[in-house]
Amino acid sequence: MARKGGLGRGLSALIPDGAPGDPETAPRDERVPATDVAIEDVIPNPQQPRTVIDPERLAELAESIKLYGIIQPLLVTQERGQDGRVVYQLIAGERRLRAAKAAGLERVPVTIRQTTPQELLEIAIVENVQRADLNPLEEAVAYQRLIADFNLTQAQVAERVSKSRVAIANTLRLMDLPVEVRASITAGEISEGHGRALLGLPSPADRLTAWERVVAEGLNVRQTERMVREWGGTEAKPSKPRQPKPEVRGPAAITQGFEDAVQRALGTKVTLKRNQTGRGSLTIHFYSDEELTGVLERILGEGVL
Repeated sequence: MARKGGLGRGLSALIPDGAPGDPETAPRDERVPATDVAIEDVIPNPQQPRTVIDPERLAELAESIKLYGIIQPLLVTQERGQDGRVVYQLIAGERRLRAAKAAGLERVPVTIRQTTPQELLEIAIVENVQRADLNPLEEAVAYQRLIADFNLTQAQVAERVSKSRVAIANTLRLMDLPVEVRASITAGEISEGHGRALLGLPSPADRLTAWERVVAEGLNVRQTERMVREWGGTEAKPSKPRQPKPEVRGPAAITQGFEDAVQRALGTKVTLKRNQTGRGSLTIHFYSDEELTGVLERILGEGVL
């Protein structure tokens, strides 16, 4: 079935033809009308999904802007401020705007586009996602806002940001982590892979305790996945993990390798049991209907269900 409008084609679907994909390095396209406005008249986007900006990258961009100016105009929408004066609410270009202020610019080039509140958020998400500027938790919060504020389904969000529904579901699951763990991912202390592994534990208390061990011992993602498996993944288990088992070898190591591979492929905990005759069972664990749907889509392919 053909897609219906919107953001399915990414940022290029929302900006006039010819606008470049990298707004900080691409040459200005003369076919895109732009005008210079006072930088004080450009106000932040309240829907901006990005909350963390690398200060070093920002300083580098500010130095570049001092030398060359802003090469690609900011994308804005025109509004009336509370005092009646015309202001320009930023749609895309948060980092360029901050760097321009740091560089001491008084005026900046802008391209004006009229948008709805939903488009304002969608465009900001797409721009940042396409340029990999959002950390995983910022993405999760942004997707959650699209779902909560505009009653979109995960499939509709996926279409608008050009990602699979499974990818959206997996990112949203990070919001189930304790706030301390989410902050740790945002700060870069642990990775998104660590967070996904910790979601294999059923309770927030267990996830928090396991995270503390990950940080204290500097466990990598594979070690974290192993720890979660050894923990047991059930509410009946104690709040602290058992000591790691000795490294296995031979057929048991092969079975564990298969288990690890399937777990990574499906994005959820699996348990593989085999006997000496080669017979056994593969158990796939899930913790919600949406996660079950995501697992089945990974096995059967999207659009089958």
